Amino acid sequence: MKYNYNKLWKLLIDKNITKTEMRKQVGISTNILAKMGKNEAVSMETLAKISTVFECGFDDIVDIYNEE
Repeated sequence: MKYNYNKLWKLLIDKNITKTEMRKQVGISTNILAKMGKNEAVSMETLAKISTVFECGFDDIVDIYNEE
């Protein structure tokens, strides 16, 4: 599987929030933020926390593709 968090980064830009501010609001570690920066998988719990804070769905923050 391939993951892409560009939708989340765009959402942050639209809301004028830095990645560090988002990390603190959501309550995730710098390691998780780094994984997302590398388009690596993160837990459903992490995605749920982000979705809750920004009142959006998973599909608003991440795209998941099959590796082909």
